[in-house]
Amino acid sequence: MNKIGLLKNIIKEYSWGSHTAIPELLGQKTPSDKPQAELWIGAHPSASSMVKTGSKWVPLSDLIKKYPIEMLGRKCAQKYGGQLPYLFKVLAASEPLSIQAHPNLLQAKKGFKRENSLGISLDSFNRNYRDANHKPECVCAMSDFEALCGFRPVSEIVYLLTKVCPGTLKKQIKELATNPNPFGLKLFFTNIMTMDFDRNNSVISEATENSGIFADENPAFKWVSALAGKYPSNIGVIAPLFLNYVFLKPGQAMFLPAGELHSYLNGVALELMANSDNVIRGGLTAKHVDVEELSNILRFRSLKNKIILPEKNKNEGIYKTPAEEFVLSVISVYKDNGYTGSQRRNVEIILCIEGKANISCSGNNRLRISKGESAIVPASVKSYRIDGKAILYKAAVN
Repeated sequence: MNKIGLLKNIIKEYSWGSHTAIPELLGQKTPSDKPQAELWIGAHPSASSMVKTGSKWVPLSDLIKKYPIEMLGRKCAQKYGGQLPYLFKVLAASEPLSIQAHPNLLQAKKGFKRENSLGISLDSFNRNYRDANHKPECVCAMSDFEALCGFRPVSEIVYLLTKVCPGTLKKQIKELATNPNPFGLKLFFTNIMTMDFDRNNSVISEATENSGIFADENPAFKWVSALAGKYPSNIGVIAPLFLNYVFLKPGQAMFLPAGELHSYLNGVALELMANSDNVIRGGLTAKHVDVEELSNILRFRSLKNKIILPEKNKNEGIYKTPAEEFVLSVISVYKDNGYTGSQRRNVEIILCIEGKANISCSGNNRLRISKGESAIVPASVKSYRIDGKAILYKAAVN
């Protein structure tokens, strides 16, 4: 396997997805009949991309299994057990995603083993762990992108809650102000997420009414009202009051380590993550919610999100993160300014988001890709070059 291969990728249809973003990227009819939420580009066992080999389409996961060293590179194949270590996605959210977090590697291994031993099928509604891997991720905006990520500083949480829930959460606000530490955050979160039905509704009612009054003062109040309109009886609607609000402009990115509570609110973005589908949810969803397990994996700390900008190296901008399994970069090519891939590399996936480009390597192997198309460059390809007029994103092993 020493040729560049065109990929055909899987579209995931979830209720929060967009009817236009992914179809427009792929050049398909818009609006789509069903909401298209995610485009998966990779070799995850539940939704592997297909690779064109000659006149046939073959699952990428099968090719990697058959030719692990040629596809991944010797070091990568050895380190990650013959598996592609990352999963590349296009995410298109027209509605907020669930409040969620992802486990670290040890938690994922234990959780996967535990649920297997309990006989919970992989496609079961109440399954938390669908594989044994962790899921750190880098999110890079393709449009204006709004999200909630990580607990706010306790002083901010106390201020915002006092503004809109001074009556119904008086006790919790006082306890948190007295214990502005991980213990206090965990106690606050657990109390909030496990309230009985009547208290739950009282809090939401007060929060919604007051947030409407103060909506122009802070995006948090605007989003409380918006979420309450969609989930009127779910306590997760007050998440904007205790999670950081993040706004990314196109080309800006952020990194989410394991255990950080988050929710994507609106927009289109690229996601590059460790090759996992483990999601533990706490609310704002019709899917399985497990607050107890979520509390077990969360990192109860205040977090200020750092916006990541690409560090330029000629016509490639690299988004640097602590992740071992992946690194994301953006490549711009235009007349007389092509891109030459590094000879010291492992397997790479390239996605074109604008324009057209030719990817060529030795042996007269040449592939033309345009907006919405993607290709895999196996490690066995000694060198390659991209020419044309295009913007492309590259997923590689860090």
